[in-house]
Amino acid sequence: MSRILERHLAAAAALALTDTRVVAINGARQAGKSTLVHALMKGRAGEERTLDDTTTLAAARADPNRFVRHEGLLAIDEVQRAPDLMLAIKVAVDRSTDAGQFLLTGSARLLGLRKLPDALVGRMETLELWPFSQGEIEQRGDGFVDAVFAEDVHLRAHGHESREGYVERISRGGFPEAIRRDEGRRARFFAAYGGDLVDRDVSQLADIQRRDVLHQLLKAMAGRAAQLLKNERLASDAGLPTTTLERYLALFEEVFLIKRIPAWSASTTERAVRMRKLLFVDSGLCAHLLGRTVKRLRRDDAALGPLLENFVLGELARQLGWAATRATLHHYRTRDGVEVDAVLEAADGRIVGIEVKAAETVRAEDFSGLRHLQARVPERFHHGVVLHAGSSTLPFGDRLLAIPIDALWRTEISTHRP
Repeated sequence: MSRILERHLAAAAALALTDTRVVAINGARQAGKSTLVHALMKGRAGEERTLDDTTTLAAARADPNRFVRHEGLLAIDEVQRAPDLMLAIKVAVDRSTDAGQFLLTGSARLLGLRKLPDALVGRMETLELWPFSQGEIEQRGDGFVDAVFAEDVHLRAHGHESREGYVERISRGGFPEAIRRDEGRRARFFAAYGGDLVDRDVSQLADIQRRDVLHQLLKAMAGRAAQLLKNERLASDAGLPTTTLERYLALFEEVFLIKRIPAWSASTTERAVRMRKLLFVDSGLCAHLLGRTVKRLRRDDAALGPLLENFVLGELARQLGWAATRATLHHYRTRDGVEVDAVLEAADGRIVGIEVKAAETVRAEDFSGLRHLQARVPERFHHGVVLHAGSSTLPFGDRLLAIPIDALWRTEISTHRP
């Protein structure tokens, strides 16, 4: 991949700059934040500064108020490196209500860290940039979320991807450095990335000396991708006290390595499991940590299943960043073992249930969890979808569809923006 790929989030960021004083783009290291900022700055009066530069960082820490004085739009990369800048930016934007004064990026959650003051509430819009989606890599589609929430769903996608193709996509992931390399070179990138993330970012955030424990936990988490987070078991596998595990999970979430997907329930009295589900932000890194090569995944259905679900959940989460439909991602599981892999809940209360199947054929029983969910909340249930590795889109009952997985990125993106 030598060309610069357009990011779907660019439109949302450009729109935010028209009516918001400060726009922040958060995301994992190497996800492409700086490249997106360069694209957004084109044609605008202003300046870009990166705190990865030692001299620039020293200036920001020495005199934050003077550092943020500027004309036009000031873009500051890795702003979490100088926490005092946030108060200086607050002072600056309180003097002027003009939109588009600051564009910030960070590879740790800007307002989630204790060292960063919660200074910009009501003045800042925060967007999250994930590694590339499949539609971004191919420069197409990525409109599935809007399509499945449409009042009259007309998804008639024909699958074009093979099982081997899905394996390659999972193993490749979405980091710009990974998608331009072959499998052997990708492995070296992932090894360096995971090591640097633990040894530098995570360790520095909490001043952790036992980095070997963090590396062990990282591999243990990869083994539980797309599964319920059972803290006691994960702590045991990583050789950690349970009380320490939550702190470490929060740190990995702060640097955008993982997400914890909340459980969905119709009410506080429903017999639904409250445990969250673990999602790795990048499927390629997850597969690498598990030692799952392309060759092995092609012949091992048991190894492929969880990674495919993690991959699909990641694609859905990416699309929520730019979809016109405001929705949140959940999972569903009852204490009796009935489950739905993903539940998208729109702001108006409608829900779409999604099951992920690595098989190329779909059976009626694959919809059992979705039918249960439909029966629980029939007035809110908009659609139930089984995403599968086959090629056909077929109805399986009232508001129930089997759809090829690659419809996620082959469905055209909505031109409507909120």
